[in-house]
Amino acid sequence: MTSSALGRDFRLLWSAAVSSRLGDALRTPALALLAATLTRDPRIIAAVTVVGQLPPLLFGLLGGVYADRWDRRRTMALVDGVRAAVVGVLAVAVALDRAGILVLLVAAFLLAALGTLFDSASFALLPALVPPAALPRANGRLQAGTAVAGGFLGAPAAGVLFAVAPALPFTIDAVTFAVAALLVLALTPTSAPRLATGARRGSVWGEIVEGLRWLRAHRTLWRVTLLAAACNLAISGVLAVLVLYALDVLRVPPSGYGLFAASAILGGVAGALGAGRLAARFGTVPALCAVLAAQTVALTGFALARHPVPGAFALAVFAAGTVVWNSLCASYGQRHVPAGLLGRVGAAQRMVGLLTAPVGAALAGLVAAAYGTVPVAGAAAGTFALVTLAAWWTLRPVPPADAPTSGGTAARPEPHPSR
Repeated sequence: MTSSALGRDFRLLWSAAVSSRLGDALRTPALALLAATLTRDPRIIAAVTVVGQLPPLLFGLLGGVYADRWDRRRTMALVDGVRAAVVGVLAVAVALDRAGILVLLVAAFLLAALGTLFDSASFALLPALVPPAALPRANGRLQAGTAVAGGFLGAPAAGVLFAVAPALPFTIDAVTFAVAALLVLALTPTSAPRLATGARRGSVWGEIVEGLRWLRAHRTLWRVTLLAAACNLAISGVLAVLVLYALDVLRVPPSGYGLFAASAILGGVAGALGAGRLAARFGTVPALCAVLAAQTVALTGFALARHPVPGAFALAVFAAGTVVWNSLCASYGQRHVPAGLLGRVGAAQRMVGLLTAPVGAALAGLVAAAYGTVPVAGAAAGTFALVTLAAWWTLRPVPPADAPTSGGTAARPEPHPSR
């Protein structure tokens, strides 16, 4: 099945996602470069990155609530329209040499906060655009397109555009958001989300708890969420020291680090394009277990490698597995969570995963400072081995059980884990 076979609405959503990702890939390094021109204080430069990471933790669950309350198509278009305006103002401030550190911090925070609502609405909208059986392939296509736009097009161009004119990357980013908003508005209108129980809406906090309770009570989805959080602990640790590991252990020359890092992007694209085939052939949950095993082997090879070529190959395989895992996890949730809860349950899953990422990065930094980067890679491989064993044990086929409703009572049988 090609992107065309997934339908007109999917092509529009895919184009909007790719457009936004291209702009993000231009803006993110440009923000760092702009901050470096204003100050050489590493604490302030790091703060620009940190404020962009806080909103998903602070507002992620809230974004899920409003993604379930509001029309998702219009919400996405409105968010992208506002983001276009924010980046447009930032571009003007940069062009007029009025963009100080405070302006960068506010812009980074606003864009990330708006992104939490957009991500929840986008996740919840996809099942209304493509058939359930096509969700793994659709998610894979989305990840492949955004990986190419961000890794191969946007990131390499950001520095060049910034050198031409510091305001240029931000101007293009504003245009990509505006284009994405128009593409989303062109989607066929869908019915508004419905409450899973048919009850009247309650307080925001009550709806957040409703989504968390549903996720916690759904056996397979909750276990997959915890496994993903454990994986993120290891992945964030590897990413935190990747550049040092590549330069010091694999002996990647500094001039070749970009090519080395591109191997992960290539692997990710390959994994995204193959996610649908794996799900169709083996079933979603069995494929998830197999992917974890493959990632464990790849990460072990990465920890043992001492040359750029095998290291890059192992990294590519590992990245392919990560993208397949993300695609299949998203597809599983989109198929089995009630439409009126998709925004909140998806946001809750992302929140659980995000909580472990800073812990993994911090631990990796401490271990690397004391013992070097090799133990970090070894510990990550060991973590994945334990996660793989846990997945094969906890995601085994089980007798059908009642899945929870938003209120915690039985509503329908939980699907067999092999589906």
